[in-house]
Amino acid sequence: MLPGWRHACLKVLLRRQPVRWSISRLLSSTAVCLATTPKSLRMEEFPCEVIRNFSIIAHIDHGKSTLADRLLELTGTIETKSTGLNQQVLDKLKVERERGITVKAQTASMIHMAHGKRHLLNLIDTPGHVDFAWEVSRSLAACQGALLLVDASQGVQAQSISVFHIAKERGLKIIPVLTKIDLPASQPERMAAQLQSTFGIDPSEILHISAKTGQGVEAVLRAIVDRIPPPSGNINSPLKAFMFDSLYDRYRGVISLVSIQDGIIQKGDKIASCHTRKKYEITEVGVMHPEEVPTSSLQPGQVGYIACNMKESSEAHIGDTLHRVGAVVDPMPGFQPSKAMVYAGVFPVDSNDFIKLEESIKRLTLTDRSVTIQRESSTALGQGCRLGFLGTLHMDVFRQRLEDEYDANIIITAPTVPYKIIYKDKTVMISNPTEFPDTSNTSCKVKQVQEPVVNASIIVPEEYMGEMMNLCFAHRAEKLDHRYLDSGSTSEASARAILTCTLPLSEIVTDFFDQLKSRSSGYASFDYEDGGYKASDLAKMVFLLNGKPVDALALIVHRSAQHEVGKKWVKKLHKVIPRQLFEVPIQAAVGKKIIARETLSAMRADVTAGLYGGHYERKMKHLENQKESKRKMKRIGSVDLPQDAFFDILSTKSN
Repeated sequence: MLPGWRHACLKVLLRRQPVRWSISRLLSSTAVCLATTPKSLRMEEFPCEVIRNFSIIAHIDHGKSTLADRLLELTGTIETKSTGLNQQVLDKLKVERERGITVKAQTASMIHMAHGKRHLLNLIDTPGHVDFAWEVSRSLAACQGALLLVDASQGVQAQSISVFHIAKERGLKIIPVLTKIDLPASQPERMAAQLQSTFGIDPSEILHISAKTGQGVEAVLRAIVDRIPPPSGNINSPLKAFMFDSLYDRYRGVISLVSIQDGIIQKGDKIASCHTRKKYEITEVGVMHPEEVPTSSLQPGQVGYIACNMKESSEAHIGDTLHRVGAVVDPMPGFQPSKAMVYAGVFPVDSNDFIKLEESIKRLTLTDRSVTIQRESSTALGQGCRLGFLGTLHMDVFRQRLEDEYDANIIITAPTVPYKIIYKDKTVMISNPTEFPDTSNTSCKVKQVQEPVVNASIIVPEEYMGEMMNLCFAHRAEKLDHRYLDSGSTSEASARAILTCTLPLSEIVTDFFDQLKSRSSGYASFDYEDGGYKASDLAKMVFLLNGKPVDALALIVHRSAQHEVGKKWVKKLHKVIPRQLFEVPIQAAVGKKIIARETLSAMRADVTAGLYGGHYERKMKHLENQKESKRKMKRIGSVDLPQDAFFDILSTKSN
């Protein structure tokens, strides 16, 4: 027994040796990981004099996110990859990485050594598309300077002009930067002359860089420190924090991004909102570095985040001023609320999923405050929500985020714009076509119908000018004017012109942008701003299936285009509606007038198949009986439009 017992003990001891070694190795690797983890930042080491708050603004696809990646690498905020490049570090949403665009402004704090001092650089990477101009406006409110990025191969684009004027209105110091100078098609000297003629910028102030290769990016960091003024703030004054953005965490509730104007904010402080008058206790403060890094406090001039157990999205009012409980401060001027330009109905494919869909939409709007929500119901699609967006791309991105982040299976109706109906005694705003009155009926007492218009600007090479004018006139453009951006240019490339006009908003929410890119071979850029309302000759178009209207397919059209639109949609319906046992007329009606029709032929059984020989009247008798049955079915039968047919018809991408 003794040798056997000794052998068993020896096996146990031999088993323990590798275990002890692996544990020690695990502990040593953990120590290495802890050593590389960034220490908590001491925010009191960064007074206002060494803080620079800036944003990157540019037209879409001019390299904002690429420059942000290089700045984060040069300051040591993120590690430089041994192979390949960091790409879209601040673009955290799946839709941003898939499409290669920025749709949500992101904040990152960087530590940079300059002039023998450690500087705190707070960067905000902004979207470039016109649909997200409200994001840009909010981001610039927390900054004292901006990097105006212009592609050296494409030059000044429509959105470049728009964001430049937004920054100028806020009094920001603008640093002009020409990027992508490593491309063979780049023309830095010509683009610098463009910046001078368009914005009045001195060419000697323009930086020439390549964000992809890193060439000249260090000069950008020096310019940020030297040219952008530090924020002003008094550490001894009462706390005043400006809320410019928010995001949602399922465990901590609403996380608010704030810019500290005066005073200090620390964990455990009791704060109150100037807008809602509600009180909160700070549970966490920190900075985005670029992920959340908790700190002991936030000082004047600094930008960071706070968590204070705020659960309801309505409590986090963008543009609100936060202050310490009991202290009296003057609220800062907030933002002009975003104005929805495009409306669409969102319905679940399965009507039983409505409650889940509504909750998903509310959660998603915590990170996208520019979306407006209103419940609506349709006899064809059931219960749903009517959402207001800033544009069609904004609508498409919101739809994709619903599907990606909340696994929603939805149908979105055709986009519409808000119309103003002026009656003899009141004025009503309507965004749902089913609520649009019949203007041909005198009993409705409609005095005037007004539609929203936009002031559009298109920058295009000279050789495509005629195509752009034709496109604008085809979409009811007025006040068309143009001027040349490259006047006196002698380079081989053609001169570019900026075309300005007034367009109805309803004309640009469908396929205007696609046609713009198609007719200009992709060279044209487009930007617009709200131009108010204008009287117009509009009518409501209803589609009838077997004489019964389908409310979900109602449209508001201009009378000059009603025949063309009616024929196109009737043909589209004819393709997707399944055949019935009886003949189905598909009609487009404006008021009481039918302007287009297609007939869906009936499925017919061969009732004469069993007959052979005999007189032809035997066959005629069976055929007449079949016709009579079809007529009876047509009188009492109803046509159910299936959900997949709705999905095909209402797809915004279908032609």
